[in-house]
Amino acid sequence: MELSGKNTMVVGLGQSGLSVVRFLLGRGALVRVNDRRDADALGAAASEAAALGADLVLGGHPDTAFEGLDLIVVSPGVPPLPQLDAAAARGVPVVSEIELAARFIQAPIVAITGTNGKSTVTTLVGKMCARLGRPLFVGGNLGQPMIDAVGTDAARENGIVVVELSSFQLERVAQMKVHVAVLLNVTPDHLDRYTSFEAYAEAKARIFERQEADDFAILPADAPELRELVRGDGTVLLFGGLHGEVRVTDDALVDAGGALRVSVRDLRLRGRHNLSNACAAVLAARLVGVHADDIAAVLREFEGLPHRMQHVRTIDGVEYIDDSKATNVGAAVASIDGLAGSATKIVLIAGGVDKGGSYDPLRARMVEEGRAMVVLGEAAPLLARAFSGSSIELQHADSMQDAVARAAALAKPGDTVLLAPACSSFDMFRSYAERGEVFQQAVRTLGGQS
Repeated sequence: MELSGKNTMVVGLGQSGLSVVRFLLGRGALVRVNDRRDADALGAAASEAAALGADLVLGGHPDTAFEGLDLIVVSPGVPPLPQLDAAAARGVPVVSEIELAARFIQAPIVAITGTNGKSTVTTLVGKMCARLGRPLFVGGNLGQPMIDAVGTDAARENGIVVVELSSFQLERVAQMKVHVAVLLNVTPDHLDRYTSFEAYAEAKARIFERQEADDFAILPADAPELRELVRGDGTVLLFGGLHGEVRVTDDALVDAGGALRVSVRDLRLRGRHNLSNACAAVLAARLVGVHADDIAAVLREFEGLPHRMQHVRTIDGVEYIDDSKATNVGAAVASIDGLAGSATKIVLIAGGVDKGGSYDPLRARMVEEGRAMVVLGEAAPLLARAFSGSSIELQHADSMQDAVARAAALAKPGDTVLLAPACSSFDMFRSYAERGEVFQQAVRTLGGQS
């Protein structure tokens, strides 16, 4: 793909957008940057883009800015825009950052998507692939933009590129070919952006579209309905459940296609849902040649990522767990499922920005496993309405510190206070990570015996 002298535009100057600006300018393209935010809101990103030589059109999306272009690269946070539709109708390629990156990558791509568990599985696969000793890039939605892999040894034929991909990133792929494509699960999410659950699922399914017979499509064994999302020619393999290639049998994680057998007691990951995540990671790593002994070593060492079923403290017999990354109902239900089956009762802290789904599944699981619930943020009235008439005692909090104090008062020895918000964080916090840090700090300031 020749870029030198081409008139290009980058829409959305977040982390990936700025990386695309650097890439395009480095390839000799003329770059225009467009963002609805102004220079003050963009801060250092706008300053760097301008210093590199990009032309900045900020504070809106004027139609004239989209004229005379040879290529438009859209950042994942940018919603559908009529200007993009109009440009595409004129024949201008409108692609995502990952689509652009894929056109310059010769290495096999291992890509992980799904509503929940993506970051955990991507990290696990990355750690397993690192044992091969080949040049390796791990990133995507997880952290470092995929475009940053281009030009590195990892992007060449002997390397491996492992990426987490969101539905937003997958919306505008056209030619990207994924060697090992993992779809972990699909539950309602981002319905504030998509017109329907089906539209959201279709975006996820784009990960499979360009696969050929020597590629692999990995799906959960206990979700047969997802099979219809595989549109490419890749070989379909299943994980988890009763019949997955990699599954949990007799309290051990086993690989039917290899020599792997790891006792569940040896895993340091918390939560039953993470057993499924581990199965998916093992299968993906095996397909790119990681030895069973190396896979087992990683499984025994990996403790999980911050703000994902992370133990904070145990105070007066009450355990406090930070799962701030549970930003949708399905993730919050998975968190509860991971703690279910013991005498533990759950005091749930939930709330934030509503994402358009139903809270009924959360109510059903809390009625079975919960003792009480503390709600906060914009979605608090919606959660209170959803739990009205249930057996769950519900209190409102004004802040995370207040929520933790209320949850501590509601909990009894042997209970678990679980932060699993089922909502995004952007009403009160900059990110789920900040929300988790504030929760952890509030827990640390509680009195009592640890």
